[in-house]
Amino acid sequence: EVHLVESGGGSVQPGGYMTLSCVASGFTFSNLPMSWLRQAPGKGLEWVAGINTDGSVTDYAGFAKGRFTITRDNAKNTLYLQLASLTTEDTAMYRCAKNFPGYLWKWNDRGHGTEVTVSS
Repeated sequence: EVHLVESGGGSVQPGGYMTLSCVASGFTFSNLPMSWLRQAPGKGLEWVAGINTDGSVTDYAGFAKGRFTITRDNAKNTLYLQLASLTTEDTAMYRCAKNFPGYLWKWNDRGHGTEVTVSS
């Protein structure tokens, strides 16, 4: 059974930074690309960033480029998302997701999420 457990969320002021983590189990983590997704209050789920199996290729949604960084540690079965220059519009539930093979943006399983609140 696939388990994706996110952590690291919390409250931060605008302009601040935060690092989210996601520990994966129940599948061979190093064999699959991964993504981060988010869902803001009252809005739909949106893709944030994706990373290939060895971490050499990444891709980002427009709002994330230059501010967010996705990385992975296959030895620890862990996915990360570094958030910087945060604004109130980044307030959302952030979830990690397991992707279909070969896709940076097409996911199939996701975790329950960790909440990020940006406010002054």
